[in-house]
This record gives sequence, structure tokens and C-alpha cells, in this order.
Amino acid sequence: MELIDRIRIVFDDDNVIVVEKPAGVLTMATDAERSKTVYAALREYLNRKKPPEKLFVVHRLDREASGLLVFAKTIRAKQRLQDQFKNHTAGRRYIVVVEGRVKADDFTIRSYLRENAAYRVYSTNNQKTGKLAITHVHVLKRNTKTTVLEVRLETGRKHQIRVHLAESGHPVVGDKNYGTGWNPIQRLALHGARLDFKHPANRKLMAFHAALPKSFDAL
Repeated sequence: MELIDRIRIVFDDDNVIVVEKPAGVLTMATDAERSKTVYAALREYLNRKKPPEKLFVVHRLDREASGLLVFAKTIRAKQRLQDQFKNHTAGRRYIVVVEGRVKADDFTIRSYLRENAAYRVYSTNNQKTGKLAITHVHVLKRNTKTTVLEVRLETGRKHQIRVHLAESGHPVVGDKNYGTGWNPIQRLALHGARLDFKHPANRKLMAFHAALPKSFDAL
């Protein structure tokens, strides 16, 4: 099966394309992987159209996570969408399963995040070297060993959700890089379930939802 067959195309027009990324696939290329990415698969898909269409990255989703992504097809659409993410008029909500029983029903985590030479992200007290990260958390369900959370990002820093939850004492299930060796579903229990933005051309409010992966049922 080709990678494009594993990527669900949710919406596609002349300005944007919204897709659901499977877990285990990069959003875009790195030095170690250049071809097996969502961006590369979509570029090939759009190149086959008549006439061919361009593709621009707007935001990213961790390789180990699944969920909704929006890409732009024009520079103007890219700029307008990224402006929405910067000024918080675009919304992203994630469903996350973490270890342990989270006590508070609603809370916000705020810290400055920094990445070290080993590409590990952590909170720092140095506001000059770290970037402000704000994560809003709401408890959906408490289980015996886990808690299901809805997470809303106010900022979009690398590994923000994973770092903030791990540092709060509740690492994401399956996240071996940030504090857990427990991986019952053989993937990171983090899913981009909702994406909202204004269409970059007609300014119409667009809202997209992605159902939870079936593997989450086991948690």
C-alpha cells in the first residue's frame, strides 16, 4: 500500500487541503527521512492533477501522533493560515491519554520550552532562551490507570503537549521519549481530533473532526 492510500483526504479545494495523518509518519522531511512523509505523498498526489497544484506546509504534527493537518496550495493561503495560528483565531484540539488519574478537571500549563543538543525539549526558567508555551487541559474521563484529556494549544511549540503533560507527572501513554515505557497500543496516544480555521480565500469558518483511532479503545 502506498503512503497516500493511508492518508485520508478530508477536504480539498483550490486553496487548501486538509488531511488526517496516520501515526508513525512525518509531516515533512528531515535529514534522516525525505521521502516517506505526508508532504511528499501529497506533492506527488497534487502533481498528478491537471494542471498540477503546489503545496505549502502550514503546521506540523509529531511523527508518533495522528490527526488533522491543513496544507496550503498558494503562498497567500499559507500566510493567511499561519497568521491565524499565530493570533490564535485558528483552533487545534487533541485527544490525549495519559498515565495516572489527573486530579483537576481543568487547568493550564505555562512554561518556556527549550530544545537541547539531543533534540529533547524541556521547560526552562530562562525566558531569553526558551519560547513561551501555553497548554489548556480538560479531563474527559478517568480510568483506573489512565486519564483521557482534551488539550487545546494556545501556542504551537515542538513536543509541547508531550513535555507539559510529562512534567506535570502524567506522561502520554506510549511516549518513550518523555517518561514512560508503557506502550500497550504500540503508538503514541495523542490524536489531533479537531481543526478550525477561516478559509484563506472566502473567510468562511471551517471546522473539521477526526474520529479517535480504534486502538484507543483499548485504553
